[in-house]
Amino acid sequence: MANKYYPTIGLEIHAELKTLTKMFCACKNDPEEEKPNTNICPVCMAHPGAMPTLNKKAIENVIKVGLAVGGKIADFTEFDRKNYFYPDIPKGYQISQYKYPIVSSGRLSGMDITRIHLEEDTANNKHDRGDFSLIDFNRSGVPLMELVTEATTFQSTEEAAKGASKFGKELQLILWYLGVSEVNMEKGEMRVEANISVSTDPRKLGTKVEVKNLNSFKSVEKAIKFEIDRMIGLHESRKGAEIAQETRGWDEAKQKTFSQRKKEGSADYRYFPEPDLPKLYLHKVFDLEKMKKELPELPEMKRKRYKKRWGLKDEDIEIYIGNYEKIANFFEETAKILNKTEKIKIAANYITTDWIGLKKNNEKTRLPSAENFAELINLVAENKISSRAAKDILAMMTINDESPLKIATEKNLLQSSDTSELKKIAQKIIDANPKVVADYKGGKVQAVMSLVGQIMKETKGSANPAVTKQLLVDLLK
Repeated sequence: MANKYYPTIGLEIHAELKTLTKMFCACKNDPEEEKPNTNICPVCMAHPGAMPTLNKKAIENVIKVGLAVGGKIADFTEFDRKNYFYPDIPKGYQISQYKYPIVSSGRLSGMDITRIHLEEDTANNKHDRGDFSLIDFNRSGVPLMELVTEATTFQSTEEAAKGASKFGKELQLILWYLGVSEVNMEKGEMRVEANISVSTDPRKLGTKVEVKNLNSFKSVEKAIKFEIDRMIGLHESRKGAEIAQETRGWDEAKQKTFSQRKKEGSADYRYFPEPDLPKLYLHKVFDLEKMKKELPELPEMKRKRYKKRWGLKDEDIEIYIGNYEKIANFFEETAKILNKTEKIKIAANYITTDWIGLKKNNEKTRLPSAENFAELINLVAENKISSRAAKDILAMMTINDESPLKIATEKNLLQSSDTSELKKIAQKIIDANPKVVADYKGGKVQAVMSLVGQIMKETKGSANPAVTKQLLVDLLK
């Protein structure tokens, strides 16, 4: 390839907001409703004469997101009519925001944010009936937040794909931490659209193509990589011929994008202010300083705190960040009890490796109480039980949350430093393994660990490994 190409990515991310009712009517906002056309009324069905009313909670939720990403909260904002004709919008227009969004600017995960605005979601098209489609209006009118990023130029295809995915994941976490959305991508509660272009000059933008409705971060990465490669291929084969500005979809089965329609511009939507809704002056309605102070600890703040306070590994921190409601709270409760950095690090390791491993094998695996788990860590740190015994005890605690000391005593798992008893077992193992003994005496000093392992097995983990090793060394002199 003769030229170096610079991919530029802009994201448009939609997230359904968690409110009791829809955006402009009193219908229930229930993403779990399976019976079609249940939560509907004349407003969300666009009956003549039906008038919309504003959902204050939805506006408050968008303001929270704006504050969390360092955005500017508008004083004046209004809603607009975005005109287009699809079966899932019975009015022939969507109530959205154009010139005066609720939030402008902000930054997240290395990408600048242009705006965050509020609109209503569309109905849901059902194409599973063969030669005809049906429409479920339960989703019609659900509060929908849209975040638009600035176009960001990357140095490579891989960097662009990873950068876009990282932004989406971080936004998903923030919405989750704020409690404003469930952001379940499989259910369509968060949808990502990527605007993609390539250019040989990082100061200039190429022709933009939008890839719509990516419903997983893997799809985001794959679609961006495919589209960049497709564009570069067109540039190379056609010697810089224009790429069509269009909207494309992502075919998960074929792992490729496909053309859907010509990309509309803002003029095509014929925006104009929504006459049936009032103008809003948000600084008068909401106490922004109070809202900012009441924001929860956000993911990046938590990362820094975990790193500074306990020096945890980055990969372990990310597990806590992504499971903050359960695992992170459990870890912090345990840390308060242990109150010593070294013990806390041991606890962190047992959670992110051993407990997570148990959870993967059995979804019903429960966390023990923080008190009992801290007791287990103390037993490990004080060499009263071996690491092998600790793993076994933890597995038992996830089924029946009992004192680990009680379990260790009943199962004879407490480490023994009684050298007289150990000496008998060690001599027995030495006698049964002449080849290992010969290897050790021949200079292979690590061979002794094979004997240590056998003694640990013989004692069901109750022998102290350090004492056992020293005893073997002494016996083999």
